[in-house]
Amino acid sequence: MLKVAVTGASGHIGNCLVRELLKIGAHIKVLVHTFENHLAQLEVEIIRGNILEPETLTPLCKDVDVVFHCAAKISIDSRQPDKVYETNVTGTRNMVEASLLSGVKKFIHFSSIDAFENIQASQVLDEKSPLTTSKKPMYDYSKAEGEKIILEAAERGLDAVILCPSAVVGPYDYRGSYLGQALLKMYKNKIPALIPGGYYWVDVRDVVSAAIKSVQSGRKGEKYIISGNYCSLKNLSKIIGKMSGKNPPRITVPVFLAFLVCPFFEFISTITKKKPMFTCQSLKILISAPSNISLVKSQNELEYIPRPLEETLRDTFDWYKHNKYLN
Repeated sequence: MLKVAVTGASGHIGNCLVRELLKIGAHIKVLVHTFENHLAQLEVEIIRGNILEPETLTPLCKDVDVVFHCAAKISIDSRQPDKVYETNVTGTRNMVEASLLSGVKKFIHFSSIDAFENIQASQVLDEKSPLTTSKKPMYDYSKAEGEKIILEAAERGLDAVILCPSAVVGPYDYRGSYLGQALLKMYKNKIPALIPGGYYWVDVRDVVSAAIKSVQSGRKGEKYIISGNYCSLKNLSKIIGKMSGKNPPRITVPVFLAFLVCPFFEFISTITKKKPMFTCQSLKILISAPSNISLVKSQNELEYIPRPLEETLRDTFDWYKHNKYLN
């Protein structure tokens, strides 16, 4: 029986991963800091702890074959940079040390496509592309620094693999991710206008499939881009409009105007304690997203084939309906 440990199991990727691992009969430990009800329904071993508390990681990693390190602090604004760095860098270092001490056989680290440096539209983004060196935004920088820790650990003997997903969407989004909330707003026709740009969207189930495949096929010290297909916000809205039966927004706001109103949305979010509709950082991501991402390495080594975006969106909204997110 495969024995695994999962950090970030209550997150979008994490809980989907746990469900797939249960299907193959794995014994699973999950690190829980703030308990999530949906995890209580699964046959997993709950380990109370925090990736920032090294002493709690020993029981998590003890007698484990594989560690899937999904835990991260995701940020689309400039708030709490210290917390983002501490979680994504210090937390990763703590997990690496605990895994080395416990003799973990494989370590699967979830990084992000955002860890790469912005490239020109004409260039191809692949695993050899340089990592960002700028501390703004901190999330991108922290994921790049986390990758460096993993590569150093591989040189010390840890059989570690890095996965770099793009924008993750799909079912099992119990906690309501940033992207999941945006999809729901589009479906409910609560976004009055669109902005230029788009992104590479990837199904959470495809990310999980690649992660499980990388246990056997991922090479030590290597990283793999796990992405789907590029789709502009305009086309994304049209696809969702056909599924919801509602007309997509017809107005596209110029980029400069969107940047002007960003501070207003961020200010309102601090008062309401709700996630902003968009931020200056998310705008920059959308308008500067790479237009050519190579999946050759993942396809060749992990047999990775992403499913069509339409299938992902259809399954996602079916899941939202079944779980009463659309009622």
